[in-house]
Amino acid sequence: MADFGEILKNIGEFGLFQQITLIALCIPNFLQSFAMASFVFIESDPDRHCNTDWILRADTNLTTDEQLNLTLPREDDGTFSKCQMFVPVNWSIGSIREYGLNETTGCQNGWVYSNMLYEATIVTDFDLVCDRANLMELIQAMFMAGVICGCLIFGPFAESFGRKRSTQISAVLLFIFVGAAALCPNVYLYLVCQFFVGAGNGGYRINCVVLSTEWIGALKRSWGVCVAQLFVAMGQCTLAGVIYAIRHWRLAQLITAANFAVVVIYIWFIPESARWLLSRGRTEEAKQLIIKAAAINKRTVSDSLFDKIAIKDPENKGGITTIFRSPQLTRYFFIVAWGCFSMNLTLFSLYFNMRNIGSNVFLIQLMFGAFEVAANILSMWLMEVFGRRISLVSTFVIGGISSMFIPAVPQGYAIAVTSLAVASRFFMIWAATVCAVYLQELFPTSVRQTASALGAMSAKAGGMMAPLLSMLAVFHWSIPPAVFSSFTLVAGALGFLLPETRNKELPESADEVENNRNVTSRRTSSSLNQESTKM
Repeated sequence: MADFGEILKNIGEFGLFQQITLIALCIPNFLQSFAMASFVFIESDPDRHCNTDWILRADTNLTTDEQLNLTLPREDDGTFSKCQMFVPVNWSIGSIREYGLNETTGCQNGWVYSNMLYEATIVTDFDLVCDRANLMELIQAMFMAGVICGCLIFGPFAESFGRKRSTQISAVLLFIFVGAAALCPNVYLYLVCQFFVGAGNGGYRINCVVLSTEWIGALKRSWGVCVAQLFVAMGQCTLAGVIYAIRHWRLAQLITAANFAVVVIYIWFIPESARWLLSRGRTEEAKQLIIKAAAINKRTVSDSLFDKIAIKDPENKGGITTIFRSPQLTRYFFIVAWGCFSMNLTLFSLYFNMRNIGSNVFLIQLMFGAFEVAANILSMWLMEVFGRRISLVSTFVIGGISSMFIPAVPQGYAIAVTSLAVASRFFMIWAATVCAVYLQELFPTSVRQTASALGAMSAKAGGMMAPLLSMLAVFHWSIPPAVFSSFTLVAGALGFLLPETRNKELPESADEVENNRNVTSRRTSSSLNQESTKM
């Protein structure tokens, strides 16, 4: 069977066909930032007081100040309580003024909000305050659980039913449940919607990268990952402007859903991975796609090349067991998975410590997105110049050292701490792109999607551990940065054990990975023997 890398060299490794496919697959990554806007741009503790309009039955001419003075208790600092009110009574207004109210209760008829930065948020629409404030953490946890389930389900699904089908289903999930979230009448239905939005998010992110990468030749393969990450970063930047202009979360969700409707229409015309079709023995379908790609790239495919494409028995459906049956693949997986875990642990830990920088949430969001754009653009260039291994090791080491210096800065030097944290975050984003490229290039076609899904799950596990790590700051504020810095430095050291994959063809089977290792080992031994002979 002709090597698929040879086929790509004939039809064009990164021609118009690949460019159109890549951009089309990356547009939903740009939109996914907007899908999360409803629980990112919120005021967790808005100015508010209990709704006490019950007293207006006694006197409709009460001023707002009189109403609040008669119906709300005060805190120790003299302000009105945000979560308590006096128990309603059926007295006349004269009796209420004469005797006053003393018995308190929680807010019985909702809240009245004031001084809002936004017109409406999920906090104000669903009253996620006071004893319901913990539902915000539950919403975020449900979303993350959905992402993990999406990775777990759609990774193996794509190995059996195709990259295209898995990508389509994920896009449909995003369209349906982003729109449904905007129409939710209560927080419980919103929780369900966020779980499925997370599942669509996780499934689409891993599938779009694999589908685009498998059509790109060795010289530009890293662009499949880098451009996908770049669109996410550009979405982060644009999100700040969108929310600044549209300060109503339901409207922002509906606009996002409308854009996903366009995606759902054109996603059906995205081509399947010919590499996957060949691995499944569906040679005729693969040939038709190869001819189509060559025509769009204005290339011709010789009959002799097609003659070399023999019908291949479907790859052994070992799934995840294929990875762990191979010692080499197992080693690669645990090294990259540790890197993904450490990277996200550091990113989220830094985010939790930096989210209160300044008072302009829109500027902070724009700054985070801008650094992601810069990191991804640099990675696209430098990974091809220095290779994957040096890029991985250097980004983890520099990022780890930057964050390790944070506890060494004397308290009060906020600018220095911020600079170190931003530098560390910059290199961690860079490292995330390198890890994603390695997941595509180290694992064979039969388990590439599964490996990507497991890598994404490792990353999300790191993100979920970050809040727990931040809790250790109660013992000493330097413990969290010391821990996640150590993790990233270990990830950098383990990177030396990975092979260099720049400009090398993607492996098609686990045996090919093992044989490449054996060939490399024999070459190394031969070189050593020759040197010994000369000496």
